[in-house]
Amino acid sequence: MAVSSVIKDKSLRFAFRIVKLYKYLTEKKKEYVLSKQVLKCGTSIGANVEEAHGAISKKDFSNKISIAYKEARETLYWLKLLQKGEFINQKQCDSLSKDCEELNKILFSILKTMRIEK
Repeated sequence: MAVSSVIKDKSLRFAFRIVKLYKYLTEKKKEYVLSKQVLKCGTSIGANVEEAHGAISKKDFSNKISIAYKEARETLYWLKLLQKGEFINQKQCDSLSKDCEELNKILFSILKTMRIEK
C-alpha cells in the first residue's frame, strides 16, 4: 500500500524535531524520563507510517496507520507534561503540538478513508 509523500515527509521532519528536543532536554535541562517517553512516541509516528507504506494488506496498512495515530496522540500528552513541568516553554510546546496535531489530522483522515473503502 502506498502512503502519501506528504505524511511521510511531515512525520520525518517531526521526528527530527523530537530528536532535537530530546537532545535539548537531556543536555540542557538534565531531564531523562519524560524526554525518553516523548522521543519514543514522537519518532514512532514516522516509523509506523513507513511500515504502513510497506504493508502487505489493507488490514496491515490500517493497523500501522492506527498505531501512528495513537503515537501522535501520546506525543501530545508528553509535550503538555513537559510544558507543565516547565522543561519546555509555552511557545515550544505550541509549535511542536501544532505539528503533531497536523499529523493527527492527516492520519485520522487516512483511517477514515480506509473505513469508507471497506
